Amino acid sequence: MDVDEVPAVDIGPGVRARLLPGMPGIRTWVIDLDPGAEWPELDVHETYGEAYFVVRGELIEGGRVHGPGTYVAFGPGTSHRPRSETGVRAFGFNYDVLPDGPA
Repeated sequence: MDVDEVPAVDIGPGVRARLLPGMPGIRTWVIDLDPGAEWPELDVHETYGEAYFVVRGELIEGGRVHGPGTYVAFGPGTSHRPRSETGVRAFGFNYDVLPDGPA
């Protein structure tokens, strides 16, 4: 699948998401931030967590810079507001189930 052929949804100025086919309990997506873009609001994880893998560019979380090849995971009850100075593409996963059943 060519992810660039999946329609993008505008999340905020310079922030786009593409929802990818996945499996029950896991939402898979690609996120692109333009240079200088920031997630429009605090992203709170009330489910069972989120993780992403940076493919290109840099994603900034607080004072930490995550470059290509970086994997970042957030547990339940966490929050963050990513931004990018260089522009970034990351593949991500939202987990909606525990290993023993649905949320």
